[in-house]
Amino acid sequence: MKGLVSGIVLVLLVVDTIKGSQYGDGICKYKRALAPRPHSVTLTEFGAVGDGATVNTLAFQNAIFYLRSFADKGGAQLYVPKGKWLTGSFNLISHLTLFLDKGAVIIGTQDLQQWPTADPLPSYGSGIELPGRRYQRDNGTIDGQGLVWWDFFRSHILNYSRPHLIEIVNSKYIFVSNLTFLNPPAWTIHPVYCSNLTVQDVIINAPSDSPFTNGIVPGWNQLSCNVITVLSSSISFCYAFAFIIDSCSDMCIKDSSITVGHDAITLKSGWDEYGIYYSKSSSNIHITNVFLQSLFGSALAFGSEMSGGISDIQADHLQIYNSNIGINFKTTRGRGGFMKDILISDVVLQSVRTAINFDGHFGRHPDEKYDPEALPMINRITIKNVIGTDVSVAGALYGIENDSFTAICLSNINMTLTSSSETSTSWNCSNVSGFSQDVSPEPCSDLQIQYSNSSLVCYSLAAKYKYVPLAMS
Repeated sequence: MKGLVSGIVLVLLVVDTIKGSQYGDGICKYKRALAPRPHSVTLTEFGAVGDGATVNTLAFQNAIFYLRSFADKGGAQLYVPKGKWLTGSFNLISHLTLFLDKGAVIIGTQDLQQWPTADPLPSYGSGIELPGRRYQRDNGTIDGQGLVWWDFFRSHILNYSRPHLIEIVNSKYIFVSNLTFLNPPAWTIHPVYCSNLTVQDVIINAPSDSPFTNGIVPGWNQLSCNVITVLSSSISFCYAFAFIIDSCSDMCIKDSSITVGHDAITLKSGWDEYGIYYSKSSSNIHITNVFLQSLFGSALAFGSEMSGGISDIQADHLQIYNSNIGINFKTTRGRGGFMKDILISDVVLQSVRTAINFDGHFGRHPDEKYDPEALPMINRITIKNVIGTDVSVAGALYGIENDSFTAICLSNINMTLTSSSETSTSWNCSNVSGFSQDVSPEPCSDLQIQYSNSSLVCYSLAAKYKYVPLAMS
């Protein structure tokens, strides 16, 4: 694994073999077997104390520094036994397994002096929340103790953007499994510029009111958050994201549960001119058998920072409950890039405000350098085999004037609307076109175009995943 792996929690395993399994036709069908490590040390050998009060940052750093010497000898394992291990940020290395025993809890310290800063990601050009640099965050549980960060954020006293609980940068062949993540400062898991990453059997929980911004207003002097109308009163919220997949490829997420206030799983690929210039897409990604809940955000989201492109995505067997939006595609003028060749299938929605959402006017810009004529391309997105109950709005699809979203294909979708919803407003569309078959309630006329051969226009699984298993070391 090359590059920086920043974060306090990660089970990081090199994969040796890939075998077929039952997860459909996406990347998750390939089972990745874990290579045993010939060398192992225990964190307590480096002076760590698991009492929940002693800061163990130096112990983690020294242990990992020592294990560097085994990188060319089959790698090594750092074993974290049962206990509460308080720490600041530390970086992981290649050919390392960080193994948390049952009952082991890694806790992020609330002392800001323990968190160094890093340059902005090149595909974003700036911190997400504030200009300039950003804080780093480096069978157990990982508790980010995000409360102090949320309070600092609301009080406008931070000099840099908040850290993510885990950030994996420029890395490959990563395996994250059997962990629970709690209370992230901002984003929970953020792989960026990575490939061959598997995340399975994880639980992510964050309070519904934990803050994060959707965008920054010009000048970076205010926060821009979601505005939700409840009982005719407008309430402004900012929330934490759970899982941000950013300019990554060849990735599998499966058998996991995510409950957060904002977006549960989001695919991104850079921000405006920075993402266009960096030009690294998110592609060949499979998401399957996941439970998603997002009280004020989206269960599964794409964008709005998608300037490097998002393509060849399969998401299936999704259970979405108690969410503001079920499936959400968001972008705006100036983004450029594309979202195309995406298949979402076998979805159960329950108690969701808007089931399917496309928004061509979402998000702000990092600075004034963006090109307003850089228009995003949204094309060949198929959503099929969906059952929804207690849904307020079946679909809201709004493209961009003179830049329509095309080949939006819907099939075998049945939604039961709430008693307060009217059939006439179950679907709302503009500047979109596509095909639909066996959809109830009946969608907009814009989505009922009769193509001579819809199979040539609509994206389907048959053309996907020409994936060749790779030998890993």
